[in-house]
Amino acid sequence: MMKNLINILGVILVTAILFGCENDDTMIMNDMVLLSGTYMQEDQMGRPAVNTVFVSSASKDMFNVTIPSEQGANYQSMFQTNLMALSPAYANEGDTNALGLDAATFTGVLATDVLNVSLDGPTTFYDGTNVLTGRNLTDDVITVELLLIFGGEDFSENPGLSDDHVDANDKPFSASFPYLASPW
Repeated sequence: MMKNLINILGVILVTAILFGCENDDTMIMNDMVLLSGTYMQEDQMGRPAVNTVFVSSASKDMFNVTIPSEQGANYQSMFQTNLMALSPAYANEGDTNALGLDAATFTGVLATDVLNVSLDGPTTFYDGTNVLTGRNLTDDVITVELLLIFGGEDFSENPGLSDDHVDANDKPFSASFPYLASPW
């Protein structure tokens, strides 16, 4: 378990260094990064597109600085209102998605914008059995989200809305850390 934690912290640190450190006081000396300066939370994207779709424009800034443990209580009703307005799959009382979650329960899950990580099972956004236990680079996250939002109880409802039709990365992922495809 300690090894998993160290790996997760390493990925977070590398991601912060590669993508989050610009226009600040971070210094790099002898290949060692010294994190100093002032940092500010700009955006939360534990689950891609969820914040973008379900948080109204007037609430974006406040949502992005709300700690995840408070997001569900503060934003679930907004998420539910927006889900009900967007998705015909939740048009009838008692409608659920393929996870068996009704609109209120599903938006309670979505409103807490975190990426869950399973420490003792498969890491995947959805693999047919496991759901929201992490995310692999190859997971088709947007299609899974569309299926859960529009696909109804068995993913068969609203087929025109339930797939983004992007089935692969534009370049193969690397077989070694950090696994991202090389830049163009």
